[in-house]
Amino acid sequence: MGQQRTIVALGSRIVRCLYPAESLSMSADVTIRRLRSGDAAIFKAIRLEALKTNPELLGSTFEFENEMDVAWFAGRLDDTYALGAFRDGELVGTAGFSIQQGQKNAHKGRLWGLYVRPSSRNLGVGQLLVSTTLNVARESVELVQLSVVSENGPALRLYESLGFLEFGKETRASKYGDQYYDETLMVLDFGRAADVS
Repeated sequence: MGQQRTIVALGSRIVRCLYPAESLSMSADVTIRRLRSGDAAIFKAIRLEALKTNPELLGSTFEFENEMDVAWFAGRLDDTYALGAFRDGELVGTAGFSIQQGQKNAHKGRLWGLYVRPSSRNLGVGQLLVSTTLNVARESVELVQLSVVSENGPALRLYESLGFLEFGKETRASKYGDQYYDETLMVLDFGRAADVS
């Protein structure tokens, strides 16, 4: 059976992972790599697309990020781990990871900004992005937290399939226009995952 090769560049280190193509339902080659400041223009484009297509799903707004120049996005890429999924050279998905600030919170990471372009959905790209992000996070933190709009069933199922557990809900967590959105708070504790397996 075929294998899907994923390459993630982190600084001077390159992590290569092999994923069975069948288990991810991949229909095309996907390369996952860290986005750098040189990727700022394509990162801005996909962020604006995400904010326009699904404004309720991300914490920012199209209006705010559309006003930012490419240098702002370059700075953001320098300050965090943002990973991109590429199909045929095109950026089709992103996911970010950051370590929480402060000595008491440095054992926790945060998964943010998962987005896959509609043309690449249901192909396993989101699962590949999150799995790769978790492999990176595992080297730096003990657990990863995220929040997801409670009505986003596909994302909830994805996170649950990767071992995330719900630990709470924030009602009326965000508001876009006149609509409020609740968010489900989830966590993946790497120590607990190892204890269970």
